[in-house]
Amino acid sequence: MEGKKRFRLNNLDWVNTLFLTLTPLATIVLVAAYVKKDGFDPLMLIPAVLMYFISGMSITAGYHRLFSHRSYQANSFLKFIYLLFGAGAFQNSALKWCTDHRRHHTHCDDEKDPYNIREGFWWAHMGWVMVKEEEKYNGAYAKDLASDKLVWLQHKYYLPLCVLSGFIIPTIIGYFMGSALGGLAVIGVGRVVFVHHCTFFINSWAHMWGTQPYTDTNTAKDNFVLAVFSYGEGYHNFHHYFQTDYRNGVRWYQYDPTKWLINLSAKAGWAHSLKRTSEEEILKAKLEMTEKNLAVKGADLSALDHVKQSIDEAILNLQELRRELKKASDTSELEGRIKEELKALRAAFDTWSYNATKLNFA
Repeated sequence: MEGKKRFRLNNLDWVNTLFLTLTPLATIVLVAAYVKKDGFDPLMLIPAVLMYFISGMSITAGYHRLFSHRSYQANSFLKFIYLLFGAGAFQNSALKWCTDHRRHHTHCDDEKDPYNIREGFWWAHMGWVMVKEEEKYNGAYAKDLASDKLVWLQHKYYLPLCVLSGFIIPTIIGYFMGSALGGLAVIGVGRVVFVHHCTFFINSWAHMWGTQPYTDTNTAKDNFVLAVFSYGEGYHNFHHYFQTDYRNGVRWYQYDPTKWLINLSAKAGWAHSLKRTSEEEILKAKLEMTEKNLAVKGADLSALDHVKQSIDEAILNLQELRRELKKASDTSELEGRIKEELKALRAAFDTWSYNATKLNFA
């Protein structure tokens, strides 16, 4: 459908359109009324920030990494928390959100992608939410999600859960802090608007702005700045290539609080079966992308063939060792060999990367 036709009045989803356009205005009006009536209490920002993390990470750790990608398993308590406070982010039910997101990954950057960046920043950011669902997708949900009782109950009672966790709880918190109006304005409506755009930026800017260290088969980019605002989702190039990994920020120093939350949940016994991409697969993807970029610049990589060969051998050895590990009853020896092989792989990769930067270009 052509861009201009999409936004004809009879094609707009008026509930979504009015909510997305009026909540920013409501924030301004409510905050002004709160300040005039009760004065501004800076302490009100503390629960607002906490709700920003709770509701936002219910989307990233819950809707996204748990339900959409099945990158780990969670008990019913953790699922309940994600579904309750995920509703308070006002981004649709988990059933609808995850179904759309899986379609995005399956058809990234083509016409079946619900938030296709090739249709422009505005469309990918929030325009797609403001138009009516195509009939063929209406009510078509992922079967595994629809059969999950908690996910289905959240979908069925989505609206009252939204109001409860998104507006009523913040208002009650504000009341006990001296201003129910302040709670609604700052912890409720204002926080919803902020969380909206932190999430939306991953659909828009994270497909336009950043680096592609792992793949260029789609438009997804890694971007540290976006990771800061989106609870670690900004490492989007990694995620699109290794989408079942529970981590987005794969390096220890990368800001990914969603990954940390999942790790803490596992230590508490609330989560298990965390999926991780092997280090050799990650290094292989990085090497292939680096080779591709250097080749475009006209670099002659033949001088590094011997190092590349050692990298390939280490990867094959690691793959074989991991296969043996799955079958072994006593794993201690194999785990030690894997550590040694990984050490050798890292050294070879670092040598190749260092020397690749010194190559002459045509």
